[in-house]
Amino acid sequence: MEYAPVTAQVVQYIQERYGACPEFLWAKSPGNAVFRQKANQKWFAALLMQTPRKRLGLEGADSVDILDLKCDPLLIGSLLDGKRCLPGYHMNKEHWITLLLDGSIPLEEVCGLIDMSYGLSCGKG
Repeated sequence: MEYAPVTAQVVQYIQERYGACPEFLWAKSPGNAVFRQKANQKWFAALLMQTPRKRLGLEGADSVDILDLKCDPLLIGSLLDGKRCLPGYHMNKEHWITLLLDGSIPLEEVCGLIDMSYGLSCGKG
């Protein structure tokens, strides 16, 4: 799978830090993948490739790679900006956020949110 530069950095971070490889679950969307927490098999990230900006409620005719992450519900309101960080796309909006992987969010910030998502996925339930 060939990724755009920012997406490739995110996938590499997840693989190196957590040993989680992308799982491609959907035949109709072969580029979309999930990453699971090894101990309990819960998702902590979902990578959706080439999502049209219009489907996200954004302006522009192009598409963008996005990353869905679990998030502490108490932080979601402060993270959502309607441009780079959105409510979870196809996920529970109370517990998930969507990040645009277009370079608009510094990689260090994306990685910090991945770490939080991984930690949240370790819990029971």
